[in-house]
Amino acid sequence: MSDRQIVDSSFTAIINAPIDKIDIPAWCFNLSESDYQGCSPAHIAVGFTTAPDGRRMSINVETIGGSTMVQHYVETLGQKDHLVLDSDSDVFTPTGRTKIHVTWELSAKDISGGKCEFTNRVRSYATDEFLTFLARQGIPFEQFRSQRQPASIAHNQSETPLFAASIERQALRN
Repeated sequence: MSDRQIVDSSFTAIINAPIDKIDIPAWCFNLSESDYQGCSPAHIAVGFTTAPDGRRMSINVETIGGSTMVQHYVETLGQKDHLVLDSDSDVFTPTGRTKIHVTWELSAKDISGGKCEFTNRVRSYATDEFLTFLARQGIPFEQFRSQRQPASIAHNQSETPLFAASIERQALRN
């Protein structure tokens, strides 16, 4: 874990569809708001646009650990079985607004029998702005990290099988 890493959380679930039917970027950049909300009670809204450089962007709004986050996920790798998104995410806390960096990585690998193993990995990092935000409040980074990890990990663990089921539904429709 880097000295700025807040969380590195990864969970897997089974997708009951063959790998050649899986298209994670198509799923991600066409996910309806009701499907997104169905993947976690913490999910508020989802939308899509492009970054200034033309890359696809998913905008996700959710609440984790009592803080509302607006994530501006820009596609950095977009293969049918592997999607990596990076976001300088806005975090709204009771003491103000700040930013953290989040890398969201989704992948699927064939495990035979027409099934895939889906992996949902989320890594978050403190930005300079975030470290200043904590320092102004007298909160040591290590203390914040240890308190934030359980909520972030629990969120990822609960949404992973629901993301897998949503990807499976899309794969079987196609």
